[in-house]
Amino acid sequence: MKSYDIEPLVVSADTENITDLLEERVKRTPNLPLFAVEQADGRWVDLSAKDFKSQVISLAKGLVASGIQPGQAVAIMSRTRFEWTLIDFALWYAGAVPVPIYESSAPSQMEWILSDSDAVALFLETDEHLNRFEQIKAGAPLVRQVWKIESDAIQQLIKNGREVSNESIESKRKSSKLRDLATIIYTSGTTGKPKGCELTHRGFVELSKNATLELPQVVAEGASTLLFLPLAHVFARFIEVLCVHGGVKVGHQPDSKNVGPAMVSFRPTFLLAVPRVFEKVYNSAEQKAEAAGKGKIFRTAAYAAIAYSKALDTPSGPTLVQKARHKLFDLLVYKKLRAAMGGQVKYAVSGGAPLGARLGHFYRAIGLIVLEGYGLTETTAPAMIGRPDSLRIGKVGRVLPGTGIKIADDGEIWLRGNNILRGYWRNPAATAEAMEGEWFKTGDIGELDDDGFLSITGRKKELLVTAGGKNVAPAPLEDPLRADPLVGQAVVIGDKRPFVAALISLDSEMLPIWLANNGADKGMTLAQAAKSPIVLAEIQKAIDRVNRHFSRAESIRKFVIIDKELTEESGHLTPSLKIKRDAVLRDFASAVNEIYGETTEAAEVI
Repeated sequence: MKSYDIEPLVVSADTENITDLLEERVKRTPNLPLFAVEQADGRWVDLSAKDFKSQVISLAKGLVASGIQPGQAVAIMSRTRFEWTLIDFALWYAGAVPVPIYESSAPSQMEWILSDSDAVALFLETDEHLNRFEQIKAGAPLVRQVWKIESDAIQQLIKNGREVSNESIESKRKSSKLRDLATIIYTSGTTGKPKGCELTHRGFVELSKNATLELPQVVAEGASTLLFLPLAHVFARFIEVLCVHGGVKVGHQPDSKNVGPAMVSFRPTFLLAVPRVFEKVYNSAEQKAEAAGKGKIFRTAAYAAIAYSKALDTPSGPTLVQKARHKLFDLLVYKKLRAAMGGQVKYAVSGGAPLGARLGHFYRAIGLIVLEGYGLTETTAPAMIGRPDSLRIGKVGRVLPGTGIKIADDGEIWLRGNNILRGYWRNPAATAEAMEGEWFKTGDIGELDDDGFLSITGRKKELLVTAGGKNVAPAPLEDPLRADPLVGQAVVIGDKRPFVAALISLDSEMLPIWLANNGADKGMTLAQAAKSPIVLAEIQKAIDRVNRHFSRAESIRKFVIIDKELTEESGHLTPSLKIKRDAVLRDFASAVNEIYGETTEAAEVI
């Protein structure tokens, strides 16, 4: 097995926990803004490290006064907002164990997480969330207190905790040690019930310290980032902790529709996003340019950007012509894209799926270096990430200090280090299946080069084996398809079938813009567009472009455009935007049958 390890740059004392990161930050830079809170009029008001700590302790006192004990689980169900982070740290100061619940979770999912984690209390955001809880509260009998964020609940907790002493909070804060449980995060679950990942304080503390030392250009005092990914997901949750340690100012934006304006007003220096965000930014810019009669200019600028970035990786670098074109298009196109992201963004961290070399090169050329990362809930988010000074676009970089990787004989990626989960909550069978000694078996398939850079090729469980015996990983086909403006989601199928095919859903936001730009009726419904010759021809072009990189046996031979969007709300995507393949195949069985020319009865026999 090929393996690669990097020794930790720093090792923490066994007595430390996440709260020590905030304590140390306040000692070093008490007046440094750690957060900015958006006001009703759109202004951002800074909150210093010492003032944040003061708010955290006041809320922790309220929690203690309400009866929360060290080691008890308290759930948080909310969109990404400042109060989420405040509650998170207050629970850690009280010695409790925060348990995130996605704000989009169904009542049955809430019931499972609350009951399985033994949560004794729940923070939720809205009346609608409260209504969901009311439906299932009989199934979560240990939840004795519910606090609604969009009320005066937090203020009341603070008021009720005034008699709790600082010494009491300090004692409870120190009750958790480095290897103790920090949080239980339930996997978003593409199949079956979500499993509770037991993540320790060590994972957050050690990763934060080592990542800050390893990425000084990104995580630096005075830097800033706008969080808009769900804090219920480990990716944003780790960044929340990392920024406290690194002295990075954080703003929160709960509404995805307001991310664009918020970036302009907040002006972050780095971003955290999934590839779909970068795809949408590119596609939206392209279609807007097309609508303004400048589509050719944009596409020429994009081609020039990609060529320029690729040339940066050659010994001779960009030619004089490439440099001149780059300078010209920076004035015409690139600086406008940077301005749309606030004008100060230099770096972005992308995870959750491969970004693709095309977009990686494009963004680097316009002045935004996207560092691709790789990790799972079980690894406290990042295990690997690209470095600004040793970037290999198209790969996810090397392991972070304190982490190791190896590729098993069947191609599966195994990880070990200071960030690995303690186990699955109350699920020893799942823990035993996932662990091989100190190694965590990720379920992902990948390749490791001689310098320790990783390429991910797919999920082990999602590997398709055609009737002809060809092994096909869906992700390398699906990811580039989703880069097309019209494509919302692509689901590659073909397991035990004679050939590989795809189910395509359209992007409802981009569809009317694309239709108008191409002389078609922009009022088409998704169902009408799914049968439209002009749309079918465009999707075929996208598939042909992808197929050029694969053998005939691996390429997509047929496709069907389904007449609905695949979303989290429809039950076909997880909150982290992973495809629930079983749900898609079940709900769109007729489309699968259309591709393979089978009746429903015949399909069921197979």
